[in-house]
Amino acid sequence: MATSATPPTGAKSMSTPSTKRSFDVSSGCIDAAQRVVIYGSGGIGKTELCANLKGIGLDPLFIDIENGSSKVDVTRIRPSPETFEEMRDALHSKSIINNYDAVVIESLTRTEEFGSQWVVGNVPHIKGHTIRMIEDYGWGTGFMHIYEVFLKILGDLDAIVRSGKHVICTAHDCTASVPNPGGEDWIRYEPRLQSPKGGKASVRLRVKEWCDHLLFIGYDLSVDKQGKATGAGTRTIYPVELPTHLAKSRKLSDEIVYERGSSELWKQLFSKGSK
Repeated sequence: MATSATPPTGAKSMSTPSTKRSFDVSSGCIDAAQRVVIYGSGGIGKTELCANLKGIGLDPLFIDIENGSSKVDVTRIRPSPETFEEMRDALHSKSIINNYDAVVIESLTRTEEFGSQWVVGNVPHIKGHTIRMIEDYGWGTGFMHIYEVFLKILGDLDAIVRSGKHVICTAHDCTASVPNPGGEDWIRYEPRLQSPKGGKASVRLRVKEWCDHLLFIGYDLSVDKQGKATGAGTRTIYPVELPTHLAKSRKLSDEIVYERGSSELWKQLFSKGSK
């Protein structure tokens, strides 16, 4: 069944909800499925890390639109989605998803590219001009179209989380300049997602707000006084934002050494009684 990505029309007024709900109160922590986004450079081990969910007894289902998991023993949706519509159809496949503990999206970067392709092929220019690329919409308009379409993916993932399944998404990295009102700007690692200056229509910032954990994987390096970097290939997972990278976590505060085959991250995030 094809899934339309066209924005809904005829939305009901907020003052007249279709179903009136009653409210109560509760207290304490809520043990619920979580939204995790992991980003880093290509080949650093994002796919392997997601596959290590099995180490704590969770069975992940991969929606691998980059075919980056081909050399890893994981369970995948087949065939791999090749368009924005197919991506949404896969996310709506409850009869498949319900058999697993987590859904892994490889990757949000490629998913955004699907959204951009869908916009160019389906959203007309307000003046009727032919659209061949995002820039044809005019200043800022194409970015907003992509942002609005990408929100539909986040809505689909929210539905999976509400059903009790963890959602883990990977993304590639990029370097971005950070505005500093108090001094000179600096550069840090951030997820490679659309982020126009000023923050409006920023998929990157919206994803940071949306997820429970935004984790950066980086190689361990030391830099001498001459600016020469050296390292042994070891890796660290960073859950807290630093000048070098964008990150956040609703649970973790300490860096985690990422060793091959390790499930330590997932133990700390998902295991009951962990910190």
